[in-house]
Amino acid sequence: MELNKRYFSVKLWLMTGILMVFIQVVVGGITRLTESGLSITKWEIVSGTLPPLNEANWNLEFEKYQKTPQYLEINEGMSLDDFKFIYFWEYIHRLWARFMGFVFLIPFIYFLKKGMLSVTLKKDLYVVVGLAALAATFGWIMVASGLVDRPWVNAYKLSVHLIIALSVFLYLILTYLKYIEFGMSSYGRDSFTSVKLLILFTVVLFFQIAFGGMLSGMKVAVLYPTWPDMYGEYIPKILMDINAWKVESFLEYDKFQFMPALVHFLHRNLAYLVWGLGMLLICNLIQFYRRAGFKEYLYLGLALFLAIHLQVFLGIFTVISSIGKVPVLLGVLHQAGAIILAAVTTGIIFLVTATNKLK
Repeated sequence: MELNKRYFSVKLWLMTGILMVFIQVVVGGITRLTESGLSITKWEIVSGTLPPLNEANWNLEFEKYQKTPQYLEINEGMSLDDFKFIYFWEYIHRLWARFMGFVFLIPFIYFLKKGMLSVTLKKDLYVVVGLAALAATFGWIMVASGLVDRPWVNAYKLSVHLIIALSVFLYLILTYLKYIEFGMSSYGRDSFTSVKLLILFTVVLFFQIAFGGMLSGMKVAVLYPTWPDMYGEYIPKILMDINAWKVESFLEYDKFQFMPALVHFLHRNLAYLVWGLGMLLICNLIQFYRRAGFKEYLYLGLALFLAIHLQVFLGIFTVISSIGKVPVLLGVLHQAGAIILAAVTTGIIFLVTATNKLK
């Protein structure tokens, strides 16, 4: 039997989970931009909880890292203090993941015993657990890809890891909105008709974020730190070379300039498409608010307007500031902006679905 009563403690627990996953994805961005992801060479779920506690253990960890391609090809001669810096961010990333597990598991068991979770909520939470486990597993697969033959993680695997982690965050938001029955009491008088536009916007945004993950993994921003052109060209010449369109260019992207140029070109131009579709969607949301009187549409429309423009400006400033290396602060803010934009879009999807379902 479904529970009609909504418990404040469960709401707070779900909100805490959303915030913690958001922080985890942001810390993951810092780990990527500081090239810290390969500093811990083993996946030790229990024993890896504690960091090195003395100089001997630090030297042991450093010796393991010195055998990796990243150290041998990029960071040879790195000091122990520099190693401690990159180790710190990867350690925090993994430690926060463990902490999230405890924050989820202990209240989950308590709420189950107290009968405070509905059947629907339990099913949704099992999905969240599955996605979180998948994100953790693929995170290690991603890290392992940079410990053997290449000095950095595979950009495609990095993008998949980002999408899975983002899926955990967004599904948790959907779970929370369903639990609090967001705005449902006012629905039933009209339907939002621009559903196809919303779907198109969501699909384009998905690919935009995926290409953003690839761009970060390929360190493409430093290759074209100019805007609106790409070093004086709208389309890089290499993309016009038919001979460059070969399998090796896609698989061995770190040996050819073709794939980095293509990813950067697509990411830039999809941003324009996201902006255009977003403006149309915002107009439709506000029009529906004026017609049906649902204030939630006005609020989310304004939130979408702010999120899109913030993300556009952060993207531009990140690109033109990436001379030699991507500035960590701007890069992290740009990734956080993408997460916020995806969260607002998720809220709109939920709102439209609830509105049309109860019509």
